[in-house]
Amino acid sequence: MLRAGSTRAPSTTTAAAFGGALSLAVLVAPPAHAEITEITVTGDEPLEGRPSSRVGRRDLDERLPRSAPDALRWEPGVFVQQSAHGQASPFLRGRTGQQTLLLFDGIRLNNSTYRQGPNQYFFTVDARSVRSIEVIRGGASTLFGTDAIGGVVHARPIEPSYEPGAKLRVLPRAASRLGSADGEFGQRFQLDAQLGDSVLAIAGVGFRRVGRLRSGGPVRGVGTGEVPQVPAFEDDGKTMLGTGFKELTGDARVVWRLAGGARLVGAAYVYRQYDAPRTDQCPPAFAPRSECLVFEEQFRTLTYLAYEGPLGGLFQTRVALSYQRQHERRRRDRPTIAAQNGGRDDVDTLGLVAQAVTTPRPVTAWWRASLAVGGDVYSDSLRSIAWTRFTDLDLLLPATRGQYVSGSRYSTGGVFARVGNELGKRFGVKLAGRLGFARADAPGDAPSGTVPVARTWVTHGGFVQAEWAVRPDLSVLGTWDRSFRAPNLDDLTSRQQTGPGFQLENAGLRPETADTFEAGVRAKTAALLAELWVFRSVVHDAITRSVRAASDCPPGTPQCGASWTRYQLVNASGPSIIDGVEVAARAQLPHDVTLRATLAYANGRGPNPQERPSDPRVPYEREVPLSRISPLNGTFEARWVPPVFSERTWVGFGVRWAGPQTRLAPSDRGDARIPEGGTPGFAVVDLRAGYRVERHIMMTVVVENVGDAAYRYHGSSINGPGRSVLFSFEAGL
Repeated sequence: MLRAGSTRAPSTTTAAAFGGALSLAVLVAPPAHAEITEITVTGDEPLEGRPSSRVGRRDLDERLPRSAPDALRWEPGVFVQQSAHGQASPFLRGRTGQQTLLLFDGIRLNNSTYRQGPNQYFFTVDARSVRSIEVIRGGASTLFGTDAIGGVVHARPIEPSYEPGAKLRVLPRAASRLGSADGEFGQRFQLDAQLGDSVLAIAGVGFRRVGRLRSGGPVRGVGTGEVPQVPAFEDDGKTMLGTGFKELTGDARVVWRLAGGARLVGAAYVYRQYDAPRTDQCPPAFAPRSECLVFEEQFRTLTYLAYEGPLGGLFQTRVALSYQRQHERRRRDRPTIAAQNGGRDDVDTLGLVAQAVTTPRPVTAWWRASLAVGGDVYSDSLRSIAWTRFTDLDLLLPATRGQYVSGSRYSTGGVFARVGNELGKRFGVKLAGRLGFARADAPGDAPSGTVPVARTWVTHGGFVQAEWAVRPDLSVLGTWDRSFRAPNLDDLTSRQQTGPGFQLENAGLRPETADTFEAGVRAKTAALLAELWVFRSVVHDAITRSVRAASDCPPGTPQCGASWTRYQLVNASGPSIIDGVEVAARAQLPHDVTLRATLAYANGRGPNPQERPSDPRVPYEREVPLSRISPLNGTFEARWVPPVFSERTWVGFGVRWAGPQTRLAPSDRGDARIPEGGTPGFAVVDLRAGYRVERHIMMTVVVENVGDAAYRYHGSSINGPGRSVLFSFEAGL
């Protein structure tokens, strides 16, 4: 067991080789007796005293998730919402979107256009290119910067393998995947190479074609039995309109092994999604079935160069310089009025992140201390355009502004320091602080009534984390954390159609901050790992939605006036509070039986964003539920390796369940994605089986939703898949 409060050097994580499928060809292979080892990777230090979990490569291979967000459905305190078949957004403790930070290999994916609600951007991480996904629940801005109010989701990529003494080695791999619920067909081709003792590389390309998704049927509102307007179904009552997409992916990673255990990494990751409808807008509620919003292009490109290694014999360091482009092209078809609304947004981000960490060193006979320092800076530049095409006239009219204001810029960054202390053998405490900034600049646009923005915020955060090892296998933990989020360009300038309605910008927003208080108990033995956490998150100046009238619509925004509801982002007048509990356990039983279970509950409330009506007879609540807070939910999994097959075969099952959610925020009641009365509970059973021959062959079958239940994760636009089969076959060297 790790001692309470221990602070390690940057974690050494090993990369399991990515499972392949059909062997393409033997190019240059090592002799049969050669031993291929896994290389050591220097990365960020895990927050051992915080509520966290990890999805490993074996979990991904055996559960067969449809996407990177889908891989998180089995993690404690994580609830995955889907606004579309090709989109998904993880909620951590009731927070998502711009209040949850996404990382890839230590580099921010969040940019200044992340929305107040769920977004699609973690879907653009190819689950086949990652070796693990780590989840940190609760505030984490001190180490990771703005946005990490709800927590952090960190995807770590697969690494090339290493064979000592090899001159030249190339290992081909390939993978095929099929899914019956949506006609999914996908493949990935990969090469893992080594040139001498210093240069390692891994590269892959993939594609996927996904059709319309068949569910278990419509989901009805709690207590009302009403079927919501979203999603719309084909005539069979189970296959959902507004689903299906196409996808291309590519990744390349080169590692130069340097003297003294250092290394230089150059990497590029490309994601291309085409023709992905947004389900709740295809068709929108109460609109003709022919109306549809489609993301014609949803692209993300990430490249970076990183150095990892020792510094001066005291620190382990990592420095990474990155470039990222996020590109979207949308088309809303409105054939009843012979029109198409189009838009395109491009965000280019330059980033620099650096950190240095020491191992614990003795200060006195009973006190050991460590130090971590670091900083980061990211700069966005934004281009945004919009247009209307009248199809009967073949006439294209550009708008004066897009969803955002073209030419806008946004920068954020900061520096942090953390001191870890081990006091004796049973007590440890960590203290950390961060000083940061955010800067937003956006030009005005008089025809659309858009005001210019030029604002700077100084941000700060910190935490105190303590752990007491009551006994070698039992620890008590506690944390206070202050995290923050400055308003971004989406808050300050965007005009867009969201699930609850049309959203207006607010150039006068203040930063939101969150104080998170956590207490936990962790038990760890050779056969059992279990933990219980209770938490309270108090968000000050929380950015929320307030209802507006049609007369509040700015000029040049016909979608605003045509919407059923309109909202503007505002700072809440008082604190918003989320209380919750999380439980996670894993047990290794005799006869190679492994059991896992999770449970999570959260209750959110805050001040009513609407002003009190002048008429005292109109009902009014000073405090209302927070939007889209997840209901009581949990999971249970069992895995067994029959002894006769010597680890080659496994069988198991998993159960995902959630209770009903009837505590609805004012914006939830107008959200077509949420059934009238609330979202009903569900329980879904999956069966799993697989066969593996070392690195060479792996076959996996998952029978999903055995009972063909009609279910939906709260706040989603699509229902979950009905009874179906997922199949994966992988082979290679």
